[in-house]
Amino acid sequence: METLLPIIVQLVAGAAGGGGIAAILKNVDLGPIGNMIVGAIGGVGGGQLAGLTGLLGAAGGAAAGGDLTGGLDFGNLIGAAVGGGAGGAVLTGIIGAVMGGRKGE
Repeated sequence: METLLPIIVQLVAGAAGGGGIAAILKNVDLGPIGNMIVGAIGGVGGGQLAGLTGLLGAAGGAAAGGDLTGGLDFGNLIGAAVGGGAGGAVLTGIIGAVMGGRKGE
């Protein structure tokens, strides 16, 4: 379960990031389902990238302190959520901009 939970967090945060960027920038809106799907894919990618660089996981782990959670690492979950949300927003923005530009053709 410890390996699956960060991926679930990345999916949810990515979907939220995709929906959030589409609400802010109307020209990248792919529709509710499109924003969620593209955002979730970007969320997993962004969360994995954040985990590989160690930027967010190390900072979150230091902030979480000792292991009072029974083995659950909140630092990694925070890193997965932030990386997932950012990745979902970025990928939705890119895909939305490309698809929005193609609508004019």
